[in-house]
Amino acid sequence: MKVVFHEDFCQVYTSDPAASPGRMESILGTIEPYVEFVPAEPALRQQVAGVHTDMHIQTVENQGLYEIATLAAGGAIQAARIGLSEPCFGLIRPPGHHASAASSWGFCYFNNMAVALETLRRQKKIESACVLDIDLHFGDGTESILGHRNWVTVVNVKGHSRRRYLQAVKAAMKNVRADLIGISAGFDNHAADWGGLLNTEDYEEIGYRVRLAADRNEGGCFGILEGGYNHDVLGGNVLALLQGMDRG
Repeated sequence: MKVVFHEDFCQVYTSDPAASPGRMESILGTIEPYVEFVPAEPALRQQVAGVHTDMHIQTVENQGLYEIATLAAGGAIQAARIGLSEPCFGLIRPPGHHASAASSWGFCYFNNMAVALETLRRQKKIESACVLDIDLHFGDGTESILGHRNWVTVVNVKGHSRRRYLQAVKAAMKNVRADLIGISAGFDNHAADWGGLLNTEDYEEIGYRVRLAADRNEGGCFGILEGGYNHDVLGGNVLALLQGMDRG
């Protein structure tokens, strides 16, 4: 399975948990034997401007984070494009699902998922899409940007128990109709992370359900990294999701 990555994502670009040292390395050390890496390339300014205001882009530039943020957005575009023909994962940071058109918070700067899907739509590679956000936190930025667009469905998974959470994923994927399914893959809902809910094998089940839905729709699927902060379990959780997506 292809994984889009760049060594610059190992940079500690801020002091927040998403940018912490060792986070990306904890994933790389686990998945490296099982994947084929594809070098990430930065998104073009006009691609970012497809979902963000000029003022917001300038704000990110003024923070000195434009280069790493556009690299993450570009990696998401690549993962989505590859995902049209085979499952793919974007091992990228900063995350993006708390970035709205004109603002951002929660360790995010540009909305990587929104940039990727809007870019593919404008290139006429897709007509419809679905976002499955499995992060512990509600993807308010993705909902704000994409929630009102009639060509995309945004699903923020809810469930106060493992069973109900996985049932919600299964139900969403059973009903989805889309050319491309993108997973906003936050792993902070793991039992050993902030959310304390899911087991590692649950991420494999989630990936598998997404792959089944993509195959049923004769479409594609991809994932991009959002949250997940316990380095001891993060790599195994990412690998489980990839294995599920690759089971088809």
